[in-house]
Amino acid sequence: MLQGYLDEQFIQLEELQDDDNPNFVEEIVTLFFNDSARLLQNIEQALVSGPIDFPSLDNYMHQFKGSSSSIGAKRVKNECTRFKEYCTAGNAEGCLRTFVQVKQEHAILKTKLETYFQLAKQAGPSGTSGGQIR
Repeated sequence: MLQGYLDEQFIQLEELQDDDNPNFVEEIVTLFFNDSARLLQNIEQALVSGPIDFPSLDNYMHQFKGSSSSIGAKRVKNECTRFKEYCTAGNAEGCLRTFVQVKQEHAILKTKLETYFQLAKQAGPSGTSGGQIR
């Protein structure tokens, strides 16, 4: 279900989860989506609010890429890298086009992770242990 969307970082997060903190991964992912919503809004405002400030955009996207990396969001991270390359080149059209892809990958991942956590809860405590993303 999540193959190709997440990398080994997500598995490492799962391995940190135990009986003392059974919702650890879900809590980390929830924090990511709360933080990333704010960053996406900042990026969108910077893209549409007049002359594009590429250094600011690059900074926002750097933060977003770091957050994405922390949960293993592989496809989102890859789109962030492309966006940052367009920022460096000063290519506004490339930034706008890639931002659409960033948001799309982010939305797909959110839906897939919500389903994943629902299924894990239905499966019970053993259903959340590592390796289910493959």
